[in-house]
Amino acid sequence: MRYFLGIILAILLAGCSKVDIAQYADNKPAFDIFSYFEGKTSGWGMVQNRSGKLLRQFVVAIDGTFTDENTLVLEEQFIWSDGEESTRVWTIKKTAADTYVGTADDVVGMAQGISSGNALNWRYHLNVEADGSTWKIHFDDWMFLQPDQVLLNRASMSKFGIHLGDITIAFAKD
Repeated sequence: MRYFLGIILAILLAGCSKVDIAQYADNKPAFDIFSYFEGKTSGWGMVQNRSGKLLRQFVVAIDGTFTDENTLVLEEQFIWSDGEESTRVWTIKKTAADTYVGTADDVVGMAQGISSGNALNWRYHLNVEADGSTWKIHFDDWMFLQPDQVLLNRASMSKFGIHLGDITIAFAKD
């Protein structure tokens, strides 16, 4: 019974932790995902478990191109610290002034994005391969543009409302 109550409490607490993106409206520099990711961008990142233990590191090279004025395609080439190489291709569509939807082969359904000031928040489910199984993991992904075109990204990963770990990435324009 204690185990069941603990799970319910964790789910309720996770539901109370939403951050209102509007609080970043006045933050500078303003972040526009389309202008930032057009062309070549590099990133350096790490994956940590929920206790903070470093699991993997990676470098990502991104090439952003437009198919039309409201659609950005990001081709991401990852090189992982264990030698694995992988690719993800995002198609991001602007749906209104500050809202976006995105798809990729391993994204379940559509990613939903909203921006304000120097911030952008993505929420989506990603199929992640681990130990021979595929896990549907929820991502709460926050990007913050810093001066000098440095973009910091922190993604929280969860399943059934339970925090599994985090991904941190620093991006720079090539």
